[in-house]
Amino acid sequence: MVKTFLCRESLTYDGSQLSPLWAFKRLGVQGDSIVAFRGACRVEAESLVDIADFKSGAIIFSTDMLNFIAEHFENDLEKAVLRQRLLVALTREVLEAGHLKARLSREGDDLFAGTGKLSVSIATITPVSTMIHLGLNVTAQGAPVEAIGLLDLGLPEEAVFELARQVLDAYAEEMEGVGLARCKVRGVW
Repeated sequence: MVKTFLCRESLTYDGSQLSPLWAFKRLGVQGDSIVAFRGACRVEAESLVDIADFKSGAIIFSTDMLNFIAEHFENDLEKAVLRQRLLVALTREVLEAGHLKARLSREGDDLFAGTGKLSVSIATITPVSTMIHLGLNVTAQGAPVEAIGLLDLGLPEEAVFELARQVLDAYAEEMEGVGLARCKVRGVW
């Protein structure tokens, strides 16, 4: 079972959240989990997990971002990347099902509206777990790339936390469904 937690405290995402047991240490959420919080985002070069971004000198920045941090206590990075892409796809479904009038496209682990980048995302591994970060621009102001924000796409300000709750629930339900699916079949030899 994946635990969910919606943190209403404003937190800055700086990459330090991609450390083992962050949700337990910071928010008291122990075990496989996905948490959401809103705040600024600024990841400096020394904190970048994506080496391609590091080598290109990229800076991850947003004045206002809705962030999701998932942690699973296993050490399969490929499974984490697949979960990351599932989280991104689920987020797109939730957004298109009732929050946005715009059509979104997904390229790997990124969401776009036209040519505007809506999200940032990464999956990584720690000594005890795998972790996923998904950040959605609430506004695109000051972004270092061509970006777009949820508010630009028509999401009302008061709906940001409602969106977060729906994404958290969709991810937890999907993970529960995966767990149940693997426990209902007999092996074939």
